[in-house]
Amino acid sequence: MGDKGVGGVGGGGGGGGRVVVVVRKFDHEKDSRRVEEVERRCEVGPSGELSLFTDLLGDPICRVRHSPSFLMLVAEMVGEGKEKEIVGMIRGCIKTVTCGRKLSRNGRNSNDPTKPLPVYTKLAYILGLRVSPSHRRMGIGLKLVCKMEEWFRENGAEYSYIATENDNQASVSLFTDKCGYSKFRTPSILVNPVFAHKVRLPKRLHIFKLSPSDAESFYRRRFSTTEFFPRDIDSVLNNKLSLGTFVAVYSDSYPTESWPGSDSFLSDPPESWAVLSVWNCKDVFTLEVRGASRVKRGFAKTTRLVDKALPWLQLPSVPEVFRPFGLHFMYGLGGEGPRAVKLVKALCGHAHNLAKERGCGVVATEVSSREPLKLGIPHWKRLSCAEDLWCIKRLGEDYSDGSVGDWTKSPPGLSIFVDPREF
Repeated sequence: MGDKGVGGVGGGGGGGGRVVVVVRKFDHEKDSRRVEEVERRCEVGPSGELSLFTDLLGDPICRVRHSPSFLMLVAEMVGEGKEKEIVGMIRGCIKTVTCGRKLSRNGRNSNDPTKPLPVYTKLAYILGLRVSPSHRRMGIGLKLVCKMEEWFRENGAEYSYIATENDNQASVSLFTDKCGYSKFRTPSILVNPVFAHKVRLPKRLHIFKLSPSDAESFYRRRFSTTEFFPRDIDSVLNNKLSLGTFVAVYSDSYPTESWPGSDSFLSDPPESWAVLSVWNCKDVFTLEVRGASRVKRGFAKTTRLVDKALPWLQLPSVPEVFRPFGLHFMYGLGGEGPRAVKLVKALCGHAHNLAKERGCGVVATEVSSREPLKLGIPHWKRLSCAEDLWCIKRLGEDYSDGSVGDWTKSPPGLSIFVDPREF
């Protein structure tokens, strides 16, 4: 969301004197305070404009530590007198994801030989690249990226990708012009406020909460061939930050009030259904909007007071975003049938109410810009990003599966699976 994968890599000059820049592994005890100082310097917004600040709650590696394999590097400037200053940092992680699909040739999918199987690849992800404003345009960002890519290759990653804002020209230029990345996907980040009132859900609706093991079975059966689907989905669903997986159906087409299990449900599904899972980002980081005028703050407060006093009116209100707030992330959205969009909207309402109970300021999700179910996701345009940018690079010469070829040249599908561990 506000703290995208990369940022703070362009800008003014700096330097002078005989110095050496050393890139090394992050040391939590020695580096945490100095890293936080660099983060704060990078997040100073333009005077008179709204800016989004991120608080990592004292854990600089919080946004990668739940991945199967991760690393954080810092760039340290060493002066003539051996004085040291951290001037940049980068995070990276590696996991195995779906990059395509193929038909079974050896009977492994004997129940339905026409059903495609996922093709997996080892994918690396770069995020949290920062360079201190006073030390930009000195090649530090490039040095951090190159060092991280060395680690990716040593650990068998076949591709690397980054996410950044489309209008972040410094970041886009660094990766596409200097690091060999190409523009790949343009998903949408959709953000909706958490109101003071509970969202009313449709009548004649059943919402089932699945156990982690049942949710795993559900996702593997229906979404394993979706691009970026994590092979270790079980680790995601069993993580303490995952608050549950929910399936919605209409009672007129699925009268039972008890969940029959994923296998039984998917063997004979109702005409329409929808699914999503919820991830608790609130315990990982908080956000805060700074730079708002007193008028804007006063208006926001008034809308919340009215909403709280008259909840039955279901009035939209501006959330408390001018002080630190948390968010819940909706992931694994999917569904089928003529009423799937309406069921997705109902599940988003359920997720909103869950976020309200837990004191969050917003709920968010990220989906393909071509996702058909996108129409059912409530969001405020002013809080959302219609076109985020993912750039990708091929790291290895060989491929894990020749049936896909070069993934970087593949056309986009209708859907992507956004891993909540990296949002």
